[in-house]
Amino acid sequence: MRLEWGPTGGAAVAAGADVAVVVDVLSFTTTLGIAVARGTRVLPFAWKDERTAEYAAEHGAVLAVGRHEARVLENPPPSLSPAQLLEADPVPRLVLPSPNGSTICAALGTAPGAPALVGASLRTRAAVAAWLAPQVAAGATVALVPAGERWPDGSLRPALEDLWGAGAVLAALTAHVPDARLSIEAEHAAAAYALVADPLPDALDRCASGRELTAVGFAADVRAAAHLDADDVVPLLGPDGFAPAPVL
Repeated sequence: MRLEWGPTGGAAVAAGADVAVVVDVLSFTTTLGIAVARGTRVLPFAWKDERTAEYAAEHGAVLAVGRHEARVLENPPPSLSPAQLLEADPVPRLVLPSPNGSTICAALGTAPGAPALVGASLRTRAAVAAWLAPQVAAGATVALVPAGERWPDGSLRPALEDLWGAGAVLAALTAHVPDARLSIEAEHAAAAYALVADPLPDALDRCASGRELTAVGFAADVRAAAHLDADDVVPLLGPDGFAPAPVL
């Protein structure tokens, strides 16, 4: 079990791995899990790429709008907001760009020799851990990639909620496979999650990303992300986007 941050760390740690697990709790992988659990096939795409609308049209998919745009439209399409997606009518296919998780997934999924790639969140961590367990028990190498956030200059800001999300997956996984071998970085993530496992919603409210979302009117997204094990699905990236992983 390896762990490194963001797009650069993810590319490094996924090299030679059997499975990569991207974690972007606020909000790409949370929204991803909700969408896939409701029957939507999700196509990741890089953030602010001018080809996004063309890509969605080519793949017969709805293009997600921004959170703020969804809030002001009368009948908005799905957005990156997990709370809005829980209330919106599901669509068959959705292009869901984001600056962190979706961008990382799009890059890792098209890299030469890419590992199997899943998106994990607090809502899906039990399902993801159960799916990983037989593979880890058989000796698979797993790369955990907490996505993090971005400072205004574009540099990586490690985000506690993504460290907790990775740690939550590890906590559930080691319950299945007690002798799983964890790197020191992975051990640190598991220990960080243990510190907030009981007051988890409060911890998400208080972390920097949670405060930022609440300050601009999206506290409901933070609450939705904190709903542990709410979605019994493993979003697995295939040639045609994310869909539920088959039972192993």
